[in-house]
Amino acid sequence: MTAPEKLLEVNHLKKYYPIRGGVFGRKVGEVKAVDDVSFTVRKGETLGIVGESGCGKSTTGRSILRLEEPTSGSITFEGEDLTSLSGEKMRRMRREIQMVFQDPFASLNPRKTAGLAIAEPLEVHGLGDRRERGEKVKELLSVVGLDPYHGERYPHQFSGGQRQRIGIARALAVQPKLIIADEPVSALDVSIQSQVLNLMEDLQEKYDLTYVFIAHDLSVVRHISDRVGVMYLGGMVELADRDELYDHPLHPYTQALLSAVPTPDPEAKRERIILSGDVPSPADPPSGCTFHTRCPHVMDICREIRPSFKNYGGNHFAACHLLEK
Repeated sequence: MTAPEKLLEVNHLKKYYPIRGGVFGRKVGEVKAVDDVSFTVRKGETLGIVGESGCGKSTTGRSILRLEEPTSGSITFEGEDLTSLSGEKMRRMRREIQMVFQDPFASLNPRKTAGLAIAEPLEVHGLGDRRERGEKVKELLSVVGLDPYHGERYPHQFSGGQRQRIGIARALAVQPKLIIADEPVSALDVSIQSQVLNLMEDLQEKYDLTYVFIAHDLSVVRHISDRVGVMYLGGMVELADRDELYDHPLHPYTQALLSAVPTPDPEAKRERIILSGDVPSPADPPSGCTFHTRCPHVMDICREIRPSFKNYGGNHFAACHLLEK
């Protein structure tokens, strides 16, 4: 059986934001939001990206769509480097790649009905006439579990879960191949989260979709992902198949994250790994391994040399000097 083809390939992606100061607003530093991240996404799979707030996972997702312009690196989608595309070519490419945003209320125009919001991508890309777009909107509302008459309502008339369904319908409107979901359930109640996750799984099977699913909740990511990447302070520290990563984490940061996940069995005992200190500032990251200031297994080499992101067997990638021992 041949492996699924690569749909998206991200190589050495960096996104730095300048820090300006003084009377003339000169550049005095930079925030390294994403610092040398590489991964691939196979056709039809869901790649989960997890990490603490501020680790750069959302910036990574937005950089793929060039909502944030990458500082350097390459983003290859179906063999074409997105970073080299002109504005018009990139606009057309966004028909193939869509995004579902974290806040379903902020991502919808309060002056537009749900129907107009869903129809907007169709208008932008010149798909169908007015009647065809109207029929498509009704179809999409039904697909995401809403009634066609909901298209006449405004965002404030929906619950959070319903608004996120509208956001998903809008992303589906142009029949994309890849959807980047940026914390799509973090603003929802737990009971609604499961409904939206199940909807996304059903849609993936129905429309042959590929997802990059960004979240900070490890239990949510385990439910929906095929592979999981763990980010810390702008870098990818571990990447593996879902079960392999959750059962055999290699990086100390991943081990600490997983030790904090609640277990449904009250009798089960799990050793909690408490990390000392705070996450360093991305404006002044530590030298060497960025995790060394909090790592319980820190060695001298960790303070000086940044570890390489390597395959340690079975496509289980990690960046840690401990694994070289």
